[in-house]
Amino acid sequence: MRVLDNFLDAMGNTPLVRLSRVARGVRPQVLAKLEMLNPGGSVKDRIGIRMIEAAERDGLLGPGGTIVEPTSGNTGHGLAIAAAIKGYRCIFVMPDKMSQEKVALLRAYGAEVVITPTAVEPESPESYYRVADRLTEEIPGAFQPNQYCNQENPRTHYETTGPEIWEQTEGQIDVFVCGVGTGGTITGAARYLKERKPDVVVVGADPEGSLFSGDTARPYLVEGIGEDFWPETLDPSLVDRWVRVSDRDSFAVARAVTRQEGILVGGSGGTAVFAALQVAGEMDDPEAVVVVILPDTGRNYLSKLYSDSWLLQYGMLDRPETVTVRQVLASKPSGLPAVIAVGAREKVRAAVDRLQEHGISQAPVVREDSSEVSAIVGSIRERGLLDRVFRDPDSLQADVAEVMGPPIPLVEEEDPVEVAFSSLQTAPAVLVVADGRVLGVLTRSDLLEFLAHRPGA
Repeated sequence: MRVLDNFLDAMGNTPLVRLSRVARGVRPQVLAKLEMLNPGGSVKDRIGIRMIEAAERDGLLGPGGTIVEPTSGNTGHGLAIAAAIKGYRCIFVMPDKMSQEKVALLRAYGAEVVITPTAVEPESPESYYRVADRLTEEIPGAFQPNQYCNQENPRTHYETTGPEIWEQTEGQIDVFVCGVGTGGTITGAARYLKERKPDVVVVGADPEGSLFSGDTARPYLVEGIGEDFWPETLDPSLVDRWVRVSDRDSFAVARAVTRQEGILVGGSGGTAVFAALQVAGEMDDPEAVVVVILPDTGRNYLSKLYSDSWLLQYGMLDRPETVTVRQVLASKPSGLPAVIAVGAREKVRAAVDRLQEHGISQAPVVREDSSEVSAIVGSIRERGLLDRVFRDPDSLQADVAEVMGPPIPLVEEEDPVEVAFSSLQTAPAVLVVADGRVLGVLTRSDLLEFLAHRPGA
């Protein structure tokens, strides 16, 4: 039987897939390495178990021990899986910009999560690095793998990720593109690749606000890559070129990869693909091979970069053109009067005849012949009239004022169409007003007709 001894044995040997749609405009082949297919859903699974096993060999972690790690989430997932299998307690310290999905996932493994502020200096006692250090010192038997200085991090990628890429491309790789956080992936894989083919171009994809590419360190929204200090696990001499990418471009490209290639990726994957496409766009050789690391799955970011409202909140998505009530009103066919009203002192029979004459099912009731909003005193609706007349035929001779219902809801002509839609959830029609005067009536069917035939529908 072909059976794995444990979940971590499923790690590695992630496939390369050709990005045939988002890379349609460039000449080289752009191949993505799908690291989200590791057991915990990210490239960081590779280093979690290796850092733990190295600590066990060195006597730094023993039975009943506690693993404490500052992490943006993905390394924590890898460590949490390994700790669950080996029986260790885990405490992860995360900055507050990380998605709730990542926090919930760590807790699902039984880990404890401590949240710290993002916008503080690395040396601040509140930073997630320093909080992790303090917990490691205070908890008996605690061990901090510290992916930022643990050389098992780049060594893992030298021994696994680099060789996999070399074998999968049969040594034909020309450009290697990778987002940089701890620097372990790019350092280890690049070192292996350059030993076998020195002219491989290594490109570091870096978010705006990270100092790796020479920017001034400041907060940004992409998670898991970029830093405000130089980790010991990063060898910058192996990076031939840096491409700086904005949050907006990172998220836009990530969504494009998901929607065009069917690969659900995180924001850092969008950063890396943006950089890969930029470099590939400068190359003329159709035989050239560009390999880009997609470090994790977008399932950790459904409440963020895959949420239109979240992107709009941070200015990362253009607001759609606002459709106003006036535009919907203007789209109605001509032929009927703009407003068909019924006088409060008219008889119900005459009101019914007017509804039937114009083929409408409701009308405002006014105290006098006027289009002023102040003249409206109520409304009549076909359903209400039918119920009243069926039960009391003599009500046909009554004044409309005796059988009318509440006024039809009002919306301003410059209101977004969403306002009318909201009112039409509970009322069959709305009156469109401007400057205290009624301009027209919109019904549910009017709005449906507009939406069905507007450009692009």
